[in-house]
Amino acid sequence: MRRVWAICRKELQMYFYSPVAYVAFAFFFLITGYFFSVDFLSSQVVDVRPLYGNMMLVFLFVIPLLTMRLVSDELRQGTDELLFTSPASIGEIIIGKYLATIVVMLLLTVCTLLYPLILSKYGTLDQPVLWLSVLSIFLLGAAMMAVGLFASSLTAHQMVSGIVGFVLILLLWLVDWLGESVFGKAKEWISLFSIVSRTNNFQKGIFDIAALVFYITFILMFVVLSINVLERKRWR
Repeated sequence: MRRVWAICRKELQMYFYSPVAYVAFAFFFLITGYFFSVDFLSSQVVDVRPLYGNMMLVFLFVIPLLTMRLVSDELRQGTDELLFTSPASIGEIIIGKYLATIVVMLLLTVCTLLYPLILSKYGTLDQPVLWLSVLSIFLLGAAMMAVGLFASSLTAHQMVSGIVGFVLILLLWLVDWLGESVFGKAKEWISLFSIVSRTNNFQKGIFDIAALVFYITFILMFVVLSINVLERKRWR
């Protein structure tokens, strides 16, 4: 476990020494701030749901930026050989890197509380809706981070990794649209894989245990896929 935390700390240092993380954060708050001001000024309604709904869309562009260098940078610089021969296992390496993304996601989520704080000056917020919406954003972001980590393990090129991560997340995003386009039982089956619609109950103030289990399972699946990809690279 100490090796996992050591890798996590190293990745966090890389995040905050890299300008990409600052650019991603600046882009995120610039766009969400614009959406927040437009929505509030046009509706004058004290409701956090439109705000967090817009944040999901911004994640589509920000999270590939935050994850594209996680493994691809090691592959590009050749430091993957050092990782493969280090005392840490591939599983510990991937988990450590993923935990770093969770810390970044947590920081990003906490910073978004600035918007509800501003709204609270103009009216009373529905507390269950607020905190479960925050939870839904964190879970969705964590799931997208796992997809981005997997994409980063596929290639040594950061830009390619970012594009692959964006495409994979976009496809998972479009599952809802695909489900609406299909009739019969297939529609219900396809909709089960939607990472976006799983936030609906949370944003209504309902704690959805099934959605929580879905996100945890989804994250574990992509973390395991990332481990398997690196294991194959290790034995080539």
